[in-house]
Amino acid sequence: MSKKSAFAVNFEYASLRLGCAVANAIPYRIAMAIASASGWFIFNVLRVNHSRTMERLHFVFPERPRRELKRIAWKSFANILQNGVEMMRAPKLDREWMDRHVVDGRLYKDRLQSYVDEGRGVVIMVPHSGNWYMAAWSMAKYGLPLCSIAAKQRNPKINAWMKSQYCDIEVFERGSARTLVDIKRRIQSGRAFAILPDLRAKEEDVEVDFFGARANVSHAGAMFAVKCGSPIVVAAMRREKGKHVFEHIATLRPDPEAKDAKAESARLTREVMKLLDEKIRQYPEQWFWFNKRWILEPPSRRRSRAETPDGGQS
Repeated sequence: MSKKSAFAVNFEYASLRLGCAVANAIPYRIAMAIASASGWFIFNVLRVNHSRTMERLHFVFPERPRRELKRIAWKSFANILQNGVEMMRAPKLDREWMDRHVVDGRLYKDRLQSYVDEGRGVVIMVPHSGNWYMAAWSMAKYGLPLCSIAAKQRNPKINAWMKSQYCDIEVFERGSARTLVDIKRRIQSGRAFAILPDLRAKEEDVEVDFFGARANVSHAGAMFAVKCGSPIVVAAMRREKGKHVFEHIATLRPDPEAKDAKAESARLTREVMKLLDEKIRQYPEQWFWFNKRWILEPPSRRRSRAETPDGGQS
């Protein structure tokens, strides 16, 4: 990971803090409306990532008309901007706010708590859908003992800011062997561990059927469940009429008689991805279609693209 210049670090951080000041100064509903309108303008007028995203959507939904695919694309872009606004406002989102904006949040917290109370922790797998941060923020605000994992940001000031915005969630930095040990201990001590399945694993891992093709997916989340004997809750968050809906899709349990831990984690990973594929297809405008590394590219192709002068911008 290349190091940013001092100017870039300070400029990016100052821009972020200015955005935070604006996002927190105006009412929530107005901020959400501005983010939604900005998403439409950036995608349809400025045409940011327009061709790339339309190609991806046409590949996944060849039967749908182009007009509908465009609606899915700009709605997805707007959703990302709305996520950013909510990230900037995160410290203000208390339990009372969650009661107003997260449908049946306390009910889902109690359901997840029942798995924690079994004594083996629980692994919660959520896709990049709706505001996935809200899924964690709301459960943590209601008192679920929650930990997660996140990549370190290149800008150290923004990295520190991100940590502060996680609020009540204990977040470990990805990439350290120590992190894996700490997460396993937290699960074994009876905590909930939330993870976004890594759909862009750099090395060959578990091949899954996803979006009508073959994707390379990390088995790490399922492996934690296998090693700790924890149930896996497959869930998704979506936006609906200005509110957030946390949907419990299924509960999977590792086979306690399985002889091969990696094979069992691969089986569970494929089951998780099958369920998530079905849910994303049901609400495609909620999912993140704008990632730089297309998830259906094999690792070898990603590595070759990363070596090109543009840094692998697909």
